[in-house]
Amino acid sequence: MVAQVAREEERAGRGVVVALTAGLMICVAGCAGGGAAAEDARPGADPVEVMHHAAATLERAGSAKARTSMEMATGGTRVTIRGQGVYDFRKQTGQLKVLLPQDPAGTDEHRPITELLAPGALYMKNRGAGVPADKWVRVDTAGLSDGNLVTGGATDPYAAAEVLRGARTATYVGKTEVAGTPVRHYRGTADLDLAAKSASKEQRPALKAAAKGFATAEVPFDAYLDDQGRLRKVRHRFSFVNGQQKGTVAVASTTLLYDFGVPADVRLPESRDIYAGKIAE
Repeated sequence: MVAQVAREEERAGRGVVVALTAGLMICVAGCAGGGAAAEDARPGADPVEVMHHAAATLERAGSAKARTSMEMATGGTRVTIRGQGVYDFRKQTGQLKVLLPQDPAGTDEHRPITELLAPGALYMKNRGAGVPADKWVRVDTAGLSDGNLVTGGATDPYAAAEVLRGARTATYVGKTEVAGTPVRHYRGTADLDLAAKSASKEQRPALKAAAKGFATAEVPFDAYLDDQGRLRKVRHRFSFVNGQQKGTVAVASTTLLYDFGVPADVRLPESRDIYAGKIAE
């Protein structure tokens, strides 16, 4: 997966993105719209329509805290990248602290990577690989073959909801709880091509890239909405083509949202604070 992304980016001449993408994801392997009323989330509503309105409902909610996890299996070992932060759904900006797993021996600890999420861009600090500690690295998400749904080690929370705009099938599973909050559980399959066509103009380029770059445009999901129709948890299962082993790699990305309305002041770096040099492999 990493090698494939790196080759694509190298052909496009994006040297910084090559090193960034390869460095983050190789570490994982090596380390071992319109809206609808909230009542549309009721069990009797059309589950597909409920999914289509999930992103717009988050916009009305304004902001929330977020926890993310990304799991992938490599070499018979399952590794997980975890993140935590805040997100502003109206501005489509967020900040996460992303923690990489230890190496197989358990001796190498990695500093958390600070990630800033914005329409069309991903910023990373504490990137390592020769990047000064006080500098940010910027990645054009539309230039990544996965649209940054997995490259950064965390799926942009708003993009996760926008994927649901592409829901082609969905069923209401039943009531349950997420972190003590009563929710309604839905399960279905989204299509990235449809999601890109229905997405906001800010997220559309990245989702178009993902629709072309994944092994399949179909994305199975489980979504959990509270009584106000707000997405509390969503789990997507993406499939990549592994260029090295000529097979597919399954990546499960989970986003948990809570404390809606919390302040989410995200300040993007000034151009002088963005690293423009070479990143070590």
